[in-house]
Amino acid sequence: MSFLLRNVKAYGEGDPVDLRLADGRIVEIGSGLSAGDSQPYDGQSGVLLPGLVDLHTHLREPGREDAETVETGTRAAALGGFTAVHAMANTDPVADTAGVVEQVWRLGRDAGHCDVAPVGAVTIGLAGEQMAELGTMADSAARVRVFSDDGHCVSDASLMRRALEYVKAFGGVIAQHAQEPRLTVGAQMNEGVNSSLLGLTGWPAVAEEAIIARDCLLAAHVGGRLHVCHVSTAGSVELIRWAKGHGWDVTAEVTPHHLVLTDDLAGTYDPVFKVNPPLRTKTDVEALREGLADGTIDCVATDHAPHALEDKEAEWGAAAFGMTGLETALAVVVQTMVEPGRLSWRSVAERLSTTPARIGRLEEHGRPIAVGEPANLCLVDLGARWTVDPAQSASRSRNTPFAGHELPSRVVATFLRGTPTVLDGRSA
Repeated sequence: MSFLLRNVKAYGEGDPVDLRLADGRIVEIGSGLSAGDSQPYDGQSGVLLPGLVDLHTHLREPGREDAETVETGTRAAALGGFTAVHAMANTDPVADTAGVVEQVWRLGRDAGHCDVAPVGAVTIGLAGEQMAELGTMADSAARVRVFSDDGHCVSDASLMRRALEYVKAFGGVIAQHAQEPRLTVGAQMNEGVNSSLLGLTGWPAVAEEAIIARDCLLAAHVGGRLHVCHVSTAGSVELIRWAKGHGWDVTAEVTPHHLVLTDDLAGTYDPVFKVNPPLRTKTDVEALREGLADGTIDCVATDHAPHALEDKEAEWGAAAFGMTGLETALAVVVQTMVEPGRLSWRSVAERLSTTPARIGRLEEHGRPIAVGEPANLCLVDLGARWTVDPAQSASRSRNTPFAGHELPSRVVATFLRGTPTVLDGRSA
């Protein structure tokens, strides 16, 4: 299929141009290109970005298809502008063998909405006791390069050191869920004034920061690659800044919800705001925004965590941790970072596409918008304002914290290897 994308602004810069997409690549860029045999689509001066890449998605399949499937999760991803997602390992069975990661990879390929790069578990069964078959997963058809026990912390320092050393052989990275378990027993929300007022067990910032400090030192000691998942505290930002200052190979992500929501929302007792790591304070939010703007935090990742209704609509203490986020991620970043002038559209492309693709070793994603490059792209209507309606989500779950919120900008088209997966804001 040949496609002619008319009248778009690459990275939101310069005059509008046309792009011809054929054989999975960008084959021509210019003004006033003839459609010829190509299918035309008017981009109406929208912002064209490389297709977004998520380092942190929970697709729940296999095992919890009542909450999400690879098909529904990747459909939601495409609607959010993503052309590749990394699927976390906490499925049932756990993605700790070549068989399971290949199953997830094939389900993603068959669904066709975006590429799925499975994340392999660091330890067998996420139990934190014995290292999983990292090399076998790396050599599998899924070519796993990101390993994480996300949802659980690899708290054993010796095991973490061995994992950081082991994945060096094939360019892998360990993505750590930084949570010292002994400091967070029974934790329900951020530890602070609000947890005291509400009588809920607190999740102290030091539980995250202690693990990040330890792991940065371990990564430096063995020369391994460490990625810190969903950074949530001001102290964590300072630790990552310190590690980068030493030249260590440490990267970090922040979620959209940690860029805008605070622990005041726990006062509603609405479990949609219950998430791990918890929502923090305004001071933490500001530090996260500053860290993302100055590059201390490398990228935005959704931590899209769908849950079945019965797991989320319960009293706070019994409800599951997690929020959905694939379809709202870009709009929240625009609201918190672009509109206040803290990130340009080119920087958005770096934080949501180029950098996560580099960290995850996805060579065909996060590429420049140029002739000869893969046609993995998304188009954003800069002038759109829309109200989040969970009932309209492609995800099987409805636990978005942004229900009823009006957000700016919307993805109107997504292309995976030149083929539209989304057109006019709907699945193609």
